[in-house]
Amino acid sequence: MNWLIELFTEQTYLQAILVISLICAVGLMCSKIKIKGVTLGITFVFFAGILAGHFGLNINPQMLALAQNFGLILFVYALGVQVGPSFFPSLKKGGIRLNLLALGVLVLGTAMALVVCMVTDISLPVSIGLLTGAATNTPMLGAAQQSLLEINPEAVDVSNEMAIACAVGYPFGLIGVIICVILLKFIFRKQGEKPKETHNNQTFITEFRVSNPAIYGKTIKEIMKDVAVRMVVSRVWKYDKDASDSEENKGMVIIPNGDTVLEEGEHVLVLCREPEVGVAEKLFGQTLNKDWNKKDIDWNHIDGSLVSRHVLVTKPHLNGAKLGDLHLRNAYGINITRVNRAGIDILPSSNLHLQVGDKLTIVGREVAIDKVASVLGNQEKELRNPNLFSLFVGLIIGIIFGSIPFAIPGMSVPIKLGIAGGPIIVGILMGAFGSRMGFTTYTTRSANLMLRQIGLTVYLAGLGLSAGPGFFETVFQPQGVLWIVISILMAIIPVLIIGYIATKFCKTSYASNVGMLCGAMANPIALNYALSTVEDDEPSVSYATVYPVGMFLRVITAQMIMLLCC
Repeated sequence: MNWLIELFTEQTYLQAILVISLICAVGLMCSKIKIKGVTLGITFVFFAGILAGHFGLNINPQMLALAQNFGLILFVYALGVQVGPSFFPSLKKGGIRLNLLALGVLVLGTAMALVVCMVTDISLPVSIGLLTGAATNTPMLGAAQQSLLEINPEAVDVSNEMAIACAVGYPFGLIGVIICVILLKFIFRKQGEKPKETHNNQTFITEFRVSNPAIYGKTIKEIMKDVAVRMVVSRVWKYDKDASDSEENKGMVIIPNGDTVLEEGEHVLVLCREPEVGVAEKLFGQTLNKDWNKKDIDWNHIDGSLVSRHVLVTKPHLNGAKLGDLHLRNAYGINITRVNRAGIDILPSSNLHLQVGDKLTIVGREVAIDKVASVLGNQEKELRNPNLFSLFVGLIIGIIFGSIPFAIPGMSVPIKLGIAGGPIIVGILMGAFGSRMGFTTYTTRSANLMLRQIGLTVYLAGLGLSAGPGFFETVFQPQGVLWIVISILMAIIPVLIIGYIATKFCKTSYASNVGMLCGAMANPIALNYALSTVEDDEPSVSYATVYPVGMFLRVITAQMIMLLCC
């Protein structure tokens, strides 16, 4: 049995892999535990790591740092790639507001840390350490420690005390934000609102009766020439203007193109964003009451000669190609009404750059759609192959970008985005624009989730293992109790205040609200819980919208406080 004991105790690469895998397995097994339907999920991996470290289980420090940092890098990069396609549209629609709200969380938390060191005997470095733990932001801790040692290289003990304070506050920061997510869900339900996001930037389908004399006898190209709002005319019903508007008398449905002439009394089916329906009504005329946005509409029975199908872009050479350059409408007589990318519907335009994995909604005759499908690929099995080249290129660029020092006037130490900020920014850019540079960044949702979960699990295992020694000795002391209370308050108060403001005054939906709060607190665990409470990825979009800015500002804030106040 000596060989087995040596396998767990001798610090080799095999021992490191074994210990981290054991911690992950135990934590994931415990993640199935639920109390009144609520579970901490993958957070148990962190607690399992703390227990392992407390009872003396340790691995080579360099192997520990490698596992922990690589796990974090893999998680944030995969998250960035997943939300990249929808990141910039969300930024245009509500990203500024979300980032301002996230800034409010940062300001309140930082103010509390400064007040704590003023009214208690807790030192500023420890108070900042508690804040980094409550905000579950280890890059912020690293930035603060680096700045402290730059000022005073002899302050190694103080730096270690900051790390212990962060370890004390970290689990309560994780739990605190989850508690806030639960409370916000209760608030929304109490107000009679559904805890599900309504996408104002999603496509909305409306039927209009052409009754604007200004467009009578004009082509669609002429009508749309001076319209700033993007919209798509999907179908046109051609029939006598004196006929009734009943379904039986609608006449023939055609697939319009730019040369289609609209006449008085004809009906048009228009796709645009919901807030822009009023603009479309002023353009075309009377809005008809039929609801075309129900999920159970059978589009293939609107007219027997036309069908509506989803076609996937799977041919590699089309990655980054402009939709207008393919001339699909003129060549095959079809109409592309929507492009679904990463779960977000995009209105097509001639300048839209296609990405492998895009799902196009095409209306036309079945034979024509079959021909278009052969042009685009439409081979779902091709999407199952992982694009590892783009993954590793993205990781390389993300690490390099995070290591770039940004000099700020008046500060002796440059600012770095670090291993969390750099990869997520590059991941977002790769997900949004990688196709234009020839990178195929598409991965299936399951593959992306696997990458994120593996990265996060390994990161938490390493973080818990490093925080385990001395953790309980600190917690079970009067000073430790005070640290715990302060950490809980730092984690909950800013989140609840900003969450209430976002709900009450900004009318932010539950999904966007909790995603923003999780991003502001750099809390992927709470994000995972938030995702379990909604049916889509909207919290992830909000998370990624505020995370890069929030991470950058927290790193800067930590460094500035240490440089100015210590």
